[in-house]
Amino acid sequence: MSQAAPNPPRALLFDLDGTLVDTAPDLARATNALRAHHDLPALPYETIRAQVSNGGSALVTLALGLESDHAHHDAARSFLLDAYGQDVAAESRLFEGLAPLITAWAEPPRAWGIVTNKPRAYAAPLIEALALTPGAFLCADDLPVKKPDPAPLWEAARRLGVTAEECWYIGDHRRDIEAARAAGMTAVAVGYGYLDEVEDIHAWKADHVFDTPAALAKALGY
Repeated sequence: MSQAAPNPPRALLFDLDGTLVDTAPDLARATNALRAHHDLPALPYETIRAQVSNGGSALVTLALGLESDHAHHDAARSFLLDAYGQDVAAESRLFEGLAPLITAWAEPPRAWGIVTNKPRAYAAPLIEALALTPGAFLCADDLPVKKPDPAPLWEAARRLGVTAEECWYIGDHRRDIEAARAAGMTAVAVGYGYLDEVEDIHAWKADHVFDTPAALAKALGY
Protein backbone atom coordinates (compact mmCIF):
# COMPACT_ATOMS: atom_id res chain seq x y z
CA MET A 1 0.00 0.00 0.00
CA SER A 2 2.56 2.58 1.15
CA GLN A 3 5.15 4.17 -1.12
CA ALA A 4 8.87 4.44 -0.49
CA ALA A 5 9.69 6.49 2.57
CA PRO A 6 10.80 10.01 1.51
CA ASN A 7 12.69 10.45 4.80
CA PRO A 8 13.90 7.05 6.03
CA PRO A 9 13.97 6.66 9.82
CA ARG A 10 17.18 6.60 11.76
CA ALA A 11 15.99 3.65 13.85
CA LEU A 12 13.66 0.71 13.27
CA LEU A 13 11.86 -0.86 16.22
CA PHE A 14 10.07 -4.15 15.63
CA ASP A 15 7.44 -6.13 17.44
CA LEU A 16 8.71 -9.72 17.62
CA ASP A 17 6.05 -12.37 16.95
CA GLY A 18 4.37 -11.94 13.58
CA THR A 19 6.43 -8.90 12.62
CA LEU A 20 10.10 -9.77 12.74
CA VAL A 21 9.98 -13.52 13.43
CA ASP A 22 7.45 -16.12 12.33
CA THR A 23 6.96 -17.93 15.65
CA ALA A 24 3.56 -19.41 14.85
CA PRO A 25 4.79 -22.95 14.06
CA ASP A 26 6.31 -23.40 17.52
CA LEU A 27 3.37 -21.80 19.32
CA ALA A 28 0.98 -23.98 17.31
CA ARG A 29 2.96 -27.04 18.41
CA ALA A 30 2.58 -25.99 22.05
CA THR A 31 -1.11 -25.22 21.65
CA ASN A 32 -1.82 -28.62 20.18
CA ALA A 33 0.28 -30.25 22.91
CA LEU A 34 -2.17 -28.69 25.38
CA ARG A 35 -5.07 -30.05 23.33
CA ALA A 36 -3.50 -33.52 23.27
CA HIS A 37 -3.00 -33.37 27.04
CA HIS A 38 -6.78 -33.00 27.32
CA ASP A 39 -7.43 -35.77 24.76
CA LEU A 40 -8.59 -33.29 22.14
CA PRO A 41 -7.70 -33.41 18.43
CA ALA A 42 -5.21 -30.96 16.98
CA LEU A 43 -6.49 -27.62 15.70
CA PRO A 44 -5.64 -26.49 12.15
CA TYR A 45 -2.44 -24.45 11.95
CA GLU A 46 -4.13 -21.41 10.40
CA THR A 47 -6.70 -21.30 13.22
CA ILE A 48 -3.93 -21.08 15.79
CA ARG A 49 -1.79 -18.69 13.72
CA ALA A 50 -4.53 -16.05 13.75
CA GLN A 51 -4.40 -15.90 17.56
CA VAL A 52 -0.65 -15.94 18.17
CA SER A 53 -0.23 -12.18 18.59
CA ASN A 54 -2.92 -12.19 21.29
CA GLY A 55 -0.63 -14.13 23.63
CA GLY A 56 -0.64 -17.33 25.65
CA SER A 57 -3.94 -16.67 27.41
CA ALA A 58 -5.71 -16.31 24.06
CA LEU A 59 -4.18 -19.59 22.90
CA VAL A 60 -5.47 -21.32 26.03
CA THR A 61 -8.96 -19.97 25.36
CA LEU A 62 -8.71 -21.13 21.76
CA ALA A 63 -7.43 -24.57 22.73
CA LEU A 64 -9.74 -25.36 25.63
CA GLY A 65 -12.45 -22.70 25.67
CA LEU A 66 -11.28 -21.49 29.08
CA GLU A 67 -11.56 -17.73 29.54
CA SER A 68 -8.89 -15.93 31.57
CA ASP A 69 -11.05 -15.92 34.73
CA HIS A 70 -11.65 -19.69 34.65
CA ALA A 71 -10.27 -21.59 37.64
CA HIS A 72 -8.13 -23.85 35.43
CA HIS A 73 -6.94 -21.22 32.96
CA ASP A 74 -3.64 -20.39 34.67
CA ALA A 75 -2.63 -24.03 34.98
CA ALA A 76 -3.42 -24.60 31.31
CA ARG A 77 -1.40 -21.52 30.35
CA SER A 78 1.56 -22.81 32.35
CA PHE A 79 1.35 -26.16 30.55
CA LEU A 80 1.25 -24.42 27.17
CA LEU A 81 4.20 -22.16 27.97
CA ASP A 82 6.23 -25.07 29.35
CA ALA A 83 5.62 -26.97 26.12
CA TYR A 84 6.61 -23.92 24.10
CA GLY A 85 9.70 -23.25 26.21
CA GLN A 86 11.12 -26.70 25.50
CA ASP A 87 12.23 -25.35 22.10
CA VAL A 88 11.20 -21.82 21.17
CA ALA A 89 13.06 -21.93 17.85
CA ALA A 90 12.45 -25.40 16.45
CA GLU A 91 10.69 -23.94 13.42
CA SER A 92 10.60 -20.19 14.07
CA ARG A 93 12.40 -18.10 11.48
CA LEU A 94 12.99 -14.47 10.55
CA PHE A 95 10.40 -13.43 7.98
CA GLU A 96 11.89 -13.73 4.51
CA GLY A 97 13.35 -10.48 3.22
CA LEU A 98 13.97 -8.84 6.60
CA ALA A 99 17.55 -10.03 7.17
CA PRO A 100 19.12 -7.49 4.76
CA LEU A 101 17.02 -4.75 6.34
CA ILE A 102 18.16 -5.32 9.91
CA THR A 103 21.74 -5.84 8.74
CA ALA A 104 21.65 -2.42 7.09
CA TRP A 105 20.11 -0.77 10.14
CA ALA A 106 22.79 -2.26 12.39
CA GLU A 107 25.35 0.13 10.86
CA PRO A 108 25.70 3.53 12.61
CA PRO A 109 24.23 6.10 12.49
CA ARG A 110 21.27 3.77 11.97
CA ALA A 111 20.04 1.42 14.67
CA TRP A 112 17.38 -1.20 15.26
CA GLY A 113 15.69 -2.88 18.17
CA ILE A 114 12.86 -5.09 19.39
CA VAL A 115 9.99 -4.16 21.71
CA THR A 116 7.78 -7.12 22.49
CA ASN A 117 5.08 -8.16 24.95
CA LYS A 118 6.64 -11.63 25.01
CA PRO A 119 8.19 -12.54 28.38
CA ARG A 120 11.99 -12.44 28.37
CA ALA A 121 12.18 -16.11 29.38
CA TYR A 122 10.92 -17.01 25.89
CA ALA A 123 12.03 -14.01 23.83
CA ALA A 124 15.70 -14.05 24.83
CA PRO A 125 16.35 -17.72 23.89
CA LEU A 126 14.51 -17.12 20.62
CA ILE A 127 16.63 -14.20 19.45
CA GLU A 128 19.78 -15.99 20.64
CA ALA A 129 18.88 -19.08 18.62
CA LEU A 130 18.29 -16.92 15.55
CA ALA A 131 21.54 -14.98 16.13
CA LEU A 132 19.73 -11.65 16.25
CA THR A 133 21.60 -8.77 17.90
CA PRO A 134 19.24 -5.81 18.34
CA GLY A 135 20.69 -2.62 19.76
CA ALA A 136 17.76 -2.43 22.16
CA PHE A 137 15.62 -5.32 23.38
CA LEU A 138 12.59 -4.71 25.61
CA CYS A 139 10.33 -7.55 26.80
CA ALA A 140 7.01 -7.69 28.65
CA ASP A 141 8.59 -8.01 32.08
CA ASP A 142 11.41 -5.48 31.73
CA LEU A 143 9.31 -2.48 32.79
CA PRO A 144 6.24 -2.12 35.02
CA VAL A 145 4.12 -1.52 31.89
CA LYS A 146 3.96 -3.00 28.41
CA LYS A 147 2.41 -2.10 25.04
CA PRO A 148 0.15 -0.30 24.27
CA ASP A 149 1.79 1.89 26.91
CA PRO A 150 4.50 3.89 25.10
CA ALA A 151 7.11 3.55 27.87
CA PRO A 152 8.89 0.47 26.40
CA LEU A 153 9.18 2.24 23.04
CA TRP A 154 10.63 5.34 24.68
CA GLU A 155 13.11 3.21 26.61
CA ALA A 156 14.19 1.43 23.43
CA ALA A 157 14.76 4.78 21.70
CA ARG A 158 16.77 6.00 24.69
CA ARG A 159 18.99 2.91 24.57
CA LEU A 160 19.55 3.43 20.86
CA GLY A 161 20.41 7.08 21.37
CA VAL A 162 17.67 8.39 19.09
CA THR A 163 14.54 10.45 19.51
CA ALA A 164 11.05 9.01 19.20
CA GLU A 165 10.52 11.10 16.06
CA GLU A 166 13.48 9.33 14.42
CA CYS A 167 11.93 5.88 14.93
CA TRP A 168 9.55 3.67 13.02
CA TYR A 169 7.72 1.20 15.25
CA ILE A 170 6.57 -1.79 13.19
CA GLY A 171 3.93 -4.25 14.35
CA ASP A 172 1.12 -6.62 13.39
CA HIS A 173 -1.39 -5.77 16.14
CA ARG A 174 -3.58 -2.79 16.93
CA ARG A 175 -1.79 -2.26 20.26
CA ASP A 176 1.48 -1.79 18.34
CA ILE A 177 0.02 1.11 16.42
CA GLU A 178 -1.51 2.59 19.57
CA ALA A 179 1.85 2.38 21.32
CA ALA A 180 3.70 3.96 18.40
CA ARG A 181 1.27 6.85 18.18
CA ALA A 182 1.39 7.43 21.94
CA ALA A 183 5.20 7.42 21.78
CA GLY A 184 5.33 9.94 18.95
CA MET A 185 6.89 7.44 16.54
CA THR A 186 5.93 6.66 12.96
CA ALA A 187 3.39 3.84 13.26
CA VAL A 188 3.88 1.03 10.74
CA ALA A 189 1.42 -1.87 10.40
CA VAL A 190 2.27 -5.09 8.60
CA GLY A 191 -0.36 -7.33 7.07
CA TYR A 192 1.71 -10.50 6.86
CA GLY A 193 1.50 -11.13 10.62
CA TYR A 194 -1.03 -12.95 12.76
CA LEU A 195 -4.22 -11.13 11.88
CA ASP A 196 -7.63 -12.45 12.77
CA GLU A 197 -9.66 -12.83 9.58
CA VAL A 198 -12.16 -10.21 10.76
CA GLU A 199 -9.48 -7.65 11.65
CA ASP A 200 -9.28 -4.60 9.39
CA ILE A 201 -5.66 -3.45 9.52
CA HIS A 202 -6.53 -0.17 7.80
CA ALA A 203 -8.87 0.74 10.65
CA TRP A 204 -5.80 1.06 12.89
CA LYS A 205 -4.87 4.26 10.99
CA ALA A 206 -1.16 3.54 10.86
CA ASP A 207 1.14 5.97 9.06
CA HIS A 208 2.22 3.17 6.72
CA VAL A 209 0.77 -0.26 5.94
CA PHE A 210 2.80 -2.98 4.22
CA ASP A 211 1.27 -6.29 3.16
CA THR A 212 4.55 -8.20 2.80
CA PRO A 213 8.07 -8.11 4.25
CA ALA A 214 9.33 -7.34 0.73
CA ALA A 215 7.11 -4.24 0.53
CA LEU A 216 8.44 -3.02 3.88
CA ALA A 217 12.03 -3.59 2.80
CA LYS A 218 11.47 -1.90 -0.55
CA ALA A 219 10.02 1.21 1.08
CA LEU A 220 13.24 1.49 3.07
CA GLY A 221 15.45 0.97 0.04
CA TYR A 222 16.08 -2.75 0.35
